[in-house]
Amino acid sequence: MAGRGFTHEVPPIYNERIKMLRNGRWQMMTEPIHFDRPIAGVGLAASFAETWCRDNEGENIGLIPCAEGGSSIDDWSTDGILFRHAINEAKFAMEDSELAGVLWHQGESDSQDGKHKDYYEKISRIFNEIRKTLSASNIPFIIGGLGDYLGKVAFGAGCVEYQLINEELQKYAQNNENRYYVTAKGLIPNPDGIHIDAISQRIFGIRYYEAYLKKEHIYEPLANEKELVDKCHNRVNTSAEKKHIALEKFTLGKISFEELMKTFS
Repeated sequence: MAGRGFTHEVPPIYNERIKMLRNGRWQMMTEPIHFDRPIAGVGLAASFAETWCRDNEGENIGLIPCAEGGSSIDDWSTDGILFRHAINEAKFAMEDSELAGVLWHQGESDSQDGKHKDYYEKISRIFNEIRKTLSASNIPFIIGGLGDYLGKVAFGAGCVEYQLINEELQKYAQNNENRYYVTAKGLIPNPDGIHIDAISQRIFGIRYYEAYLKKEHIYEPLANEKELVDKCHNRVNTSAEKKHIALEKFTLGKISFEELMKTFS
């Protein structure tokens, strides 16, 4: 879920109505949203939120980044650090916001050595505890499947049981209310063979939103995915967004002070 898509491969998404929780404050979203590692990159949450905004004019959406790249399902045990951190961040956000859903993508680390056999039980325990601890009995959980490129090359070669993990994820989503499965069919990896590339992350986020909007499982790619990705990338930025972008570029040394001031004039 943290995202390792290369940022230079897709246009950035800036939208002043999309916020992210960082250092206890709601800030305008910039990528990487999850800065869990120096190699953090594009994930699926940005295109999910951008697509949401088109259907919810005038409203804000907040993203609560809690992911840890490369984590196993055991790393998310309910008495562990990752789970406790996610719960604490959600509670903090809920002080002034409504929790509307959970976006979940995990499983590559468990796609070997028969770990699928107790995966259903473990994910069920985690999700039930999230609902109980946050008093969120009816919010949807959107659960993404693993890519069919796994188990073949590079770092992904060892993920030979990804299809079995997908079966457990689908079974769990089908057997429980307000859980929706989203396919990763046709998505493309980075050259490392394990992480989803940037454009596929955009597509995946749109599929997640389709499941969220329609409250149904998404088992096949959407017919208009390219068009929807183009809409995410081609929205005209507002004046506030343009100033934010210019200030970011200046701070990173990409434009001069004079160029920055032209945006603010």
